[in-house]
Amino acid sequence: MTKADVRARIEEIGILPAIRVSSPDRARFAVEALHRSGIPLAEVTMTVPSGCDVIAQMRKLIPDMVIGAGTVLDVETAQRTLDAGAQFLTSPGFVPEVVELALAKNVVVFPGAMTPSEVVTAWKAGSDFVKIFPCDQLGGAQYIRTLKRPFPNIPMIASGGVNQQTAVDFILAGADVLGIGGQLVPHEALTARNGAQIHELARRFLEMVAEGRERRENVA
Repeated sequence: MTKADVRARIEEIGILPAIRVSSPDRARFAVEALHRSGIPLAEVTMTVPSGCDVIAQMRKLIPDMVIGAGTVLDVETAQRTLDAGAQFLTSPGFVPEVVELALAKNVVVFPGAMTPSEVVTAWKAGSDFVKIFPCDQLGGAQYIRTLKRPFPNIPMIASGGVNQQTAVDFILAGADVLGIGGQLVPHEALTARNGAQIHELARRFLEMVAEGRERRENVA
């Protein structure tokens, strides 16, 4: 799968699940459950124990799943995740050397940003998307709406504070993709290995993205 294919998959689905769990086994279960639920995307954060091993294992087990690395804070970690098969790199903030490595390796990358200056810096550095984080602390959907006014052509991922009550609002505000963690892959579902719960949450969030996009198009 090429860089363009990965980026297109992220844009199409509109949901980027972040897997931040306490064990490799739970991370693997989460990836498998998401795939069965119709969301063939997963961000395995580097806070997951043996996160690189999880990426490598899941890439082999589910080859049509797009799996990337999250919370990548340095070049060494970024290179390890790429060696494991990560198809995108992301972090909560802007780490220039990680973006540079992704560009050199022709891999999708989207750093985090808070302020307009950080958004511009990340975008001009060559990012594929800019992840606005943490949205819940910055004003939620209204902050995305505010940023999209001066930056209508910068694709943004809303991360932090996305739930069933706010998902449609974030899409209406201009978010291209929703970054969702525990609201999509809840702790209790992982503990009980309840794939049906994750499937139902995935269905709801996919419908919310579709609804938000349809309503946004009608307004435009």
